[in-house]
Amino acid sequence: MTEPTHDEAHGGALAERLNWLRAAVLGANDGIVSTAGLVVGVAGATDDRAALLTAGLAGLLAGSMSMAAGEYVSVSTQRDSEKAALAVEKRELREQPEAELEELTELLQDRGLSRDVAREAAVQLTERDALRAHARVELGIDPDQLTNPWHAAWASFLSFTVGALLPLLAIVLPPTDWRLAVTVLSSLAALVLTGWSSARLGAADPVRAALRNMAGGALAMGVTYAAGTLLGAAGV
Repeated sequence: MTEPTHDEAHGGALAERLNWLRAAVLGANDGIVSTAGLVVGVAGATDDRAALLTAGLAGLLAGSMSMAAGEYVSVSTQRDSEKAALAVEKRELREQPEAELEELTELLQDRGLSRDVAREAAVQLTERDALRAHARVELGIDPDQLTNPWHAAWASFLSFTVGALLPLLAIVLPPTDWRLAVTVLSSLAALVLTGWSSARLGAADPVRAALRNMAGGALAMGVTYAAGTLLGAAGV
């Protein structure tokens, strides 16, 4: 008889996957939407290929660096907070071990264990590695897998760049009459794909995520194209 499979991710593995997913999806979506909005806006004012390429490339470089820097700062702050919390816990374990043992017991009780079982589990966990036990149960932190700001920064940089390349190439490679349509349609298709993929990996509703991504991208391109058209008509 075949045993049922069970793929559900738990604990640190799920948190790590969601952290990477968040950075990658945000980067790709921002790359597609911001660059598509930029080049479509410029296309509303001019059909000059050099101007479109310059605007798109500038948007790609500025956006990818901005995303990487922002993600690095954000995750560095999170990592500093995790280290500070671990330092406090380490000091408390050194200064008041009995109080910490009782606290761990109560936390395990809150998770459904009886008093006796929780006490025994707390004692065994403390004897094995008190800091790791409190970090995981009390703080929800794995001391061996603290968030890495460089990983998050590179993930955002690369995903933004990949996302931005699509509208950039779509606006400069096709013939003049096809540029706008190709850029809009390819960008919307890419947003549907990223929304669908991220929702599937995160066990969310893929249809809602895909429609939300597509609607946001369509709105951004519509607004910038209207602005570019008005500025072009005004001779600005």
